[in-house]
Amino acid sequence: MLVRIVKMQFAPEAIGDFQNLFEKNKKKIRYFEGCRRLELYQDQKNPNIFFTYSYWESESHLNAYRHSDLFAEVWKATKAKFSDKAEAWSLNKLVELD
Repeated sequence: MLVRIVKMQFAPEAIGDFQNLFEKNKKKIRYFEGCRRLELYQDQKNPNIFFTYSYWESESHLNAYRHSDLFAEVWKATKAKFSDKAEAWSLNKLVELD
């Protein structure tokens, strides 16, 4: 299982637009082939900072998404709202305890 974490920072006036964009596209992303889970977080101390966590069956599934029309459309619209450069990490999930 691969976990993709993306940190994004928005101008305060762009937060609502980003949240609407995420709401509009979250199911399309979540049900893209190979995506097993999608989460959105907002920083408690700085509400301009958001994180997405997406869980993928493999790197090839993530890469298929990253090369899709869906990603191109959503990322272009999201990136236009950034107030700082995004950061991203791809991690191998090793342990999960419930």
